[in-house]
Amino acid sequence: MSGKPDARRAACPESALPGLGEVAMGTGERRERERQARRRSILDCTRALIAEQGVERVSMEDIAGRTELSKATLYLYFPSKEAILNEICEESARGFVEYLGQMSAGGGGLTGMAAIRFLWNGYMRIFGESDEIIVVFRIRNYLANWLPADPRQTEIKSPYIDSILAAMRAMLEQCKAEGLFDPALNCDDAVRLLLATFSNIVRNSARLPPDAGSPPEMIREMTDTFRLVIRGFAREGVEHSLVDIGI
Repeated sequence: MSGKPDARRAACPESALPGLGEVAMGTGERRERERQARRRSILDCTRALIAEQGVERVSMEDIAGRTELSKATLYLYFPSKEAILNEICEESARGFVEYLGQMSAGGGGLTGMAAIRFLWNGYMRIFGESDEIIVVFRIRNYLANWLPADPRQTEIKSPYIDSILAAMRAMLEQCKAEGLFDPALNCDDAVRLLLATFSNIVRNSARLPPDAGSPPEMIREMTDTFRLVIRGFAREGVEHSLVDIGI
């Protein structure tokens, strides 16, 4: 990883030395690892800056300074601050989509409520103990491109966010088909309601002083809200225990 020449090489017989092609491949692989490590550093440092001072105040100069790169080098990796922010959100959404993919890995077969519980357990596991949830919602609110004004419009830019929204809609539709949710429920509007509610909770919490709130507290508030909203989707006469998220 250091790139320093190996002192043992001079003592090796010629037949033991790698060919030119192998040397070139090793150099290329090392450069790619270094490029990925630098890219990782840019994303992680930007996350830290956003958690400390918010999205609006973070500049490319700030990011370059935190990563100890020149601005010219930083621009070789990302053409703009918005590109860095978008990649942070894409990473987060990609990880959640991969988690949701586990539902079908075993052949599926979950009921609608079991799928909703699986989704929420994963959400808490991924976001519940870190500042990631604050960072992601701050970025999405800043970019303003992830929650369409009309859920029937095609304004979602991210395929990963789109996949999460589609999974949520499918779960709600399945609960309707199983007779748990109100048959008149508009699932597009229901998904939008959930996301807007969570966004407001995070936005309000992010405005508090650091010692006045924490991600686990936000998750607890989200869980209570999620439970109430899901119960509100229930068909009249359905027992609350049947539509409880089980947390």
